[in-house]
Amino acid sequence: MSEGTQRRLAAIVCADVVGYSRLMGGDEAGTLDRLKSLRKELVQPAIAKGKGRIVKLMGDGLLAEFPSIVKAIQCAVDIQEQMVERETEVPEESRIRLRIGVNLGDIIVEGSDIYGDGVNIAARLEGLAAPGGICVSGAAFDAVEGKLDLVFEDMGQQEVKNIAKPVRAYRLAFSIPRAAPPARQAEQLSLPDKPSIAVLPFDNMSGDPDQEYFADGMTEDLITDLSKVSGLFVVARNSSFAYKAKAVDVRTVAAELGVRYILQGSIRKLGDRVRINAQLIDAKTGENLWAERYDRPFNDVFKLQDEVGAKVVTALSVQLTPGEAESLKRVHTNNVAAYEMFIRARESRYPPVPERARNAIRLFKRVIEMDPEFAGGYAGVSSMLGLRGLFGYGDAEEATDQAIKMAEKAIAVDETFGWSYIALGYTYLANGWYEDAVSAGREAIARQPSDADSHADLGLILGFSGKYTAGVEAIDQALRLNPRYFDGHYLNVRGIVQTMAGNYEAGLASFQENIDRGGPVATPVLAFSAAAHEGLEQSDEAAMIAKRLRAEFPRFTITNWNFLKIISDDAVRERLVKLMRTAGVP
Repeated sequence: MSEGTQRRLAAIVCADVVGYSRLMGGDEAGTLDRLKSLRKELVQPAIAKGKGRIVKLMGDGLLAEFPSIVKAIQCAVDIQEQMVERETEVPEESRIRLRIGVNLGDIIVEGSDIYGDGVNIAARLEGLAAPGGICVSGAAFDAVEGKLDLVFEDMGQQEVKNIAKPVRAYRLAFSIPRAAPPARQAEQLSLPDKPSIAVLPFDNMSGDPDQEYFADGMTEDLITDLSKVSGLFVVARNSSFAYKAKAVDVRTVAAELGVRYILQGSIRKLGDRVRINAQLIDAKTGENLWAERYDRPFNDVFKLQDEVGAKVVTALSVQLTPGEAESLKRVHTNNVAAYEMFIRARESRYPPVPERARNAIRLFKRVIEMDPEFAGGYAGVSSMLGLRGLFGYGDAEEATDQAIKMAEKAIAVDETFGWSYIALGYTYLANGWYEDAVSAGREAIARQPSDADSHADLGLILGFSGKYTAGVEAIDQALRLNPRYFDGHYLNVRGIVQTMAGNYEAGLASFQENIDRGGPVATPVLAFSAAAHEGLEQSDEAAMIAKRLRAEFPRFTITNWNFLKIISDDAVRERLVKLMRTAGVP
């Protein structure tokens, strides 16, 4: 190594403009002006904020290094989030989008330049990122795991150009402001035949970002508690949280969500006390039906949460059954630390790839250690083991025994905790115990009639059990409870169930709606889409999708895919396998 050359460990960020040549061909002068403005107003300040430096600028990209991998990833997220806001007024075909790759590795420094495998890997990861997305290396993921409130999706080992060994890669799923998903049919958003309510995210007034989890968690638990009441229609968390940190008009929100009532409020934690303001509004009349301010010791916050739920039910004059009245009084845990750990663990579950499942199980076990009388920890471990069984990795027999024991323990601790039954349903389905799986799913809904996820999970269970019509109806109910739903599995599951039923056009329409809403596209969507196109004798489209599946998921094969194995009807399974193979799915 020459004099003046040194090696060091660094965080490297590579960014590239998507479709640069196309953009320049359409408007060279305008594109250059916008790129200069983007660098000056957004990229350079973001990098400086993270204590990084720009190593070099290229016509369509840049290379930067940071002393901290945490700051490097946060910078990448900040840039991508703000990019969306900057480009909202630009026509879709002219928008500037970036791909970003982030690596933590050894670099060679020569003057102001850097090079070496650490840089090369970051550049290859940038090529793996989706437009507007971020892809990070396994080394970067290992270094920041648990340090950033972000979700990483495992992409497995990737073969990349000029790098001798496969690179473990993770796709970063972060919160990007985006347009609301297309509204569903107007008649589907007519008011239900029972009092309907949306609980908007309570504002964190503490001035402490670390309290955001607590404020969000309380909102979620209020939604969960109200979802237990059969006399209420309660919009799901995903749809309510679409309005987080936004100035909203309650009439507009109510119309978009198809409800009559809105509950909103704020939380301020001051030392060992907590102050909560809450109000219930009739969006039709604008009348404030109920409002109250609470100032209590922090340790009483869970009792306070149940009190707010009870006040809402009373204000709406909803008649509770004896079981519901008892369930609303039930405090699932008084341990704030266990509760916050449960929220973090629950948010870390998807997609349930092996690494994410192991991490979620570890976190849920910590919940159990913190509070052995809280059902959430046991139900969490059980659900992850059940999902591992559905996806077909790990020791199936051992996972089944553990999953059932954990679910039964959760039910013994707190039988009102509906998620425990969904966890059982996963495990029963993975083992082909179809009637037991359906019964478990229905038990979950009996305890939380307005829980959208439970309806969607029941739809999956019903579909794989051969009850296709009922499965689609359950998923449609989940979508009505979650009208602003996107970025999840509902529509994909509906498409899978419709394709199993032989309704190929409907299945493809569901997959397309998921794409339109910005939802994930992984192996199930691609394999079942290929089968659906082949079933419609659209061989060219089927072959194109199969080619994409082989390129993006090179280790995937039909024979090692557990999803097909859990289909109850042998004839349906054989038909789908034949269609997939004809399309070119490996």
